Amino acid sequence: MIRSEILREIAPILRDQLVVCNIGLPSQELHMIDDQPTNFYMLGTMGLSSSIGLGLALAQPKTVIAIDGDGSVLTNLGTLPTIANNVADNYILLIIDNGSYGSTGDQPTYAGKKTRLEAVAAACGCENVVTCQAEETGKVVQAAIDSKKMTIIVSKCESGNIKLPVITKDPVVIRDRFMTAVAS
Repeated sequence: MIRSEILREIAPILRDQLVVCNIGLPSQELHMIDDQPTNFYMLGTMGLSSSIGLGLALAQPKTVIAIDGDGSVLTNLGTLPTIANNVADNYILLIIDNGSYGSTGDQPTYAGKKTRLEAVAAACGCENVVTCQAEETGKVVQAAIDSKKMTIIVSKCESGNIKLPVITKDPVVIRDRFMTAVAS
C-alpha cells in the first residue's frame, strides 16, 4: 500500500476527528479523498503538522490526529521530545513512513535506511508508540482513538504517489472553516 491508499482507508475514521495533515501530497490526497471542515491542510510548513497538532490538542478537549510523514518528522525531530514532555491524551500522531520525501520526488529519507522513528520516539520518552504495516493502520488508529491515550503510530508503507491537482481553496478559507469546526 502507498500513502494515498492508507488515507483512503482511514478517511471514515478521521471524519469525526480534528485532523492536521502534513504538507504537500498528503494534504492534497486527503483533500481529494474526503475534504472535511475538520481537516487542516498544511500548505507550506514542512515538519510542523505534529507540532501544530500537539498545540491544538493541548488547547482544547477534542481528539486531534496529526498526520505526518517520515521526512517531515525528520526535519523537525524536536517535535518528539516536545510531545513526550507535554502529554495530551487527546493527541495521536500518525507518521506515515514510506521511507521517502514523497512530495518532492521520492528521494529516500534516513527512515528508509537505518533510522527507526518508533525507536527515536521511544528514546525521546514517548510512552505509547505503535508500529504497524500499512494494512493495519485503520485498526491501529481506531484503537488509539478508543484508548484515549496519547499515541504515536508509525505506519510503514511503500513509496509512491498518485497524480492529483493542488488544493485550490484559499488558505484563509481552510483556516477559518477549521477554526469554526474546532469551536463547534
